[in-house]
Amino acid sequence: MRITDPRAMRALAHPLRLDLIDLLGRIGPATATTCAKHLDTSQASCSFHLRQLAKYGYVTEAEPSGDKRERLWQLTDHEQKWSVAEGGAAAVELERVFIEREAARMAAWAETRISAAKAWHEAAFVSGVSVPLTPEELDAIGKDLTRLLEPYMARLSDPSLTPEGAQSARIFLHGAPHAPLDT
Repeated sequence: MRITDPRAMRALAHPLRLDLIDLLGRIGPATATTCAKHLDTSQASCSFHLRQLAKYGYVTEAEPSGDKRERLWQLTDHEQKWSVAEGGAAAVELERVFIEREAARMAAWAETRISAAKAWHEAAFVSGVSVPLTPEELDAIGKDLTRLLEPYMARLSDPSLTPEGAQSARIFLHGAPHAPLDT
């Protein structure tokens, strides 16, 4: 989903709303009560924030289960993209909140990695490299990495493609120029 409306960006730049999007992406359609249990917050808070996400098209009501009193929510898209050029200050704030959440996840993994199952402990990675690139080359790298992930992202909408033993894993991609060096 390409987000261009600054109001929709501001609506998304809330930690609980980002948590709800992440959770629905991992577990599929769920009620506000189920979300509240997973996120250790109140059902009323989840319900309010899910309605706000629906207002901007991030989630929609799923097909009802057997209980008509249950309101199931599902993602409309597993990927959200925005541009600072289109969203201005709202996009900058959304990006800041998003990066802070990712940094906290990476730090939490670093603290618990040693106690993870050996296969996950060895498979997980953190790396970085600084290389000279043009803006066009950086753009091409981002698109190539996204294409590389597409077969795995397909598993989100078709769980039958997910192999036995698979577990949700977070991949965070970031590419940006360095700030200029003082000369």
